[in-house]
Amino acid sequence: MASSLTTASTGTPGSEKTFFGHPRGLATLFMTEMWERFSYYGMRALLVYYIVSGGADAAKGSQGGGLAMDAAMATAIYSVYVSMVYLMAMPGGWFGDRVWGARKTVAIAGFVIMGGHVALALPGQAMFFAGLALVAVGSGLLKANISTMVGHLYDGPEDPRRDGGFTLFYVGINLGAFVAPFVIGTVGKEVNWHLGFALAAVGMGLGLVQFLIGTRHLSPKSSLVPNPLSPEERRGILTKVALVTALVAVFYGAVVALGMYTLNWALVPLTLAGLVIPVAVLVRIKRDKDLSAGEQSKMNGYIWFFVAAAVFWMIYDQGGSTLSLFADGKTAGSVFGLGFSATWYQSLNPLFVMALAPVFAWLWLWLARKNQEPNTIVKFAMGLVLVGASFFVFIVPMNMAGDGTLVSPMWLVSIYMIQTIGELCLSPVGLSVTTKMAPQKYASQMMGVWFLAVTAGDCTTGLLSLAGVDLNGTSIIAMQAALAVAAGFAIYMYRKKVQSLMGSVH
Repeated sequence: MASSLTTASTGTPGSEKTFFGHPRGLATLFMTEMWERFSYYGMRALLVYYIVSGGADAAKGSQGGGLAMDAAMATAIYSVYVSMVYLMAMPGGWFGDRVWGARKTVAIAGFVIMGGHVALALPGQAMFFAGLALVAVGSGLLKANISTMVGHLYDGPEDPRRDGGFTLFYVGINLGAFVAPFVIGTVGKEVNWHLGFALAAVGMGLGLVQFLIGTRHLSPKSSLVPNPLSPEERRGILTKVALVTALVAVFYGAVVALGMYTLNWALVPLTLAGLVIPVAVLVRIKRDKDLSAGEQSKMNGYIWFFVAAAVFWMIYDQGGSTLSLFADGKTAGSVFGLGFSATWYQSLNPLFVMALAPVFAWLWLWLARKNQEPNTIVKFAMGLVLVGASFFVFIVPMNMAGDGTLVSPMWLVSIYMIQTIGELCLSPVGLSVTTKMAPQKYASQMMGVWFLAVTAGDCTTGLLSLAGVDLNGTSIIAMQAALAVAAGFAIYMYRKKVQSLMGSVH
């Protein structure tokens, strides 16, 4: 990255190295996030293929040596895993605020993630699930704190460089996600699964080394614990954690001793927790008597956005499970005579995000100047209709492949593109509206609440899979598509009611 550094004044006497005109610490965080996303999305591109490898639902001629599970179980495991990554963002933020501080939390998270990928690189089902757990916990710890450190680099919300800094940071996220399926995905799926997982560990290791070397460029705020636990609080929390851990250990010990244990004993509780916890968090905030009438009204309006986002992510995140399985078994593996790995489809979303995000940013500004920009509610409705439309399109190649025909890769390219356009309508707006509608008391926690919408959506997918619903069938695809489109039209039809609940937020 040396070539991207320039010498420029930052407004203080003298000059210092900057990263595209931004504080030097942004390069450290950019590279850390890029390598972390490289490891995460590379491993995720392999996940469902490794789970079904060697089983009846694996593509013909695919590599053996996997877990030989069916597609339904692969979708359930994938959905629960992704949901846990986002669920862990809330306790991850809590650790940064109250225990270690953002900088130390990110460093520890890097070691945990790398350890998870190393576990995945070792054969055996026990190591596989241990690796998934470690990556989920580490990703949650890192996700909640690294963005906070980006904010620490600037002189408050009014710093004119702040939005541009977060834009560059977002590029790092998508750059890592774009490259990973080509490298980790190809090696893992086409050569050796565990070598692919090992490459993910190497990627996180590079990011961790770069972070530790570059910490001197970060803001001193990143090392502070904003609201440290008192000794009494620490003792109370440790006691509760020890008690819960003991009860869980006793319960599962009994299940194993009685010979009753199956994988569902782990997946079903996690799936239910991923549905119950988001509801419980929203109810707790709603019932807080400290909230003013205006804040209560905004929370009522926010629940509409939360449910809509959960429906959106329920479909969108199947890009790594349902769509991936279709890509491997029912889509042609070559274009113009050039073969490619099915994992490459996972690079389409970050590619489209990098290509289209500037276009959408320009479009909203252009419409705003003409006083025609859609408001937040309309953008959410557009996102839902688009993600539903993507699954309606998906039905066409599914029917074409029903007789064993391998369909054109352009069908999946089109589906991923429609979903990405929907994401650009909904996701950035969701982040913005979350900060605007958050009650003052919960200002720092509401971003974690937004991530819980992803958890709820993915756990819904996981629960359907565990219940035996065939998510790879045209009927359930059509039902999900209809649900998303109906939700989009519902939020649009009730936009005046939702806007009244939002108050001055637009």
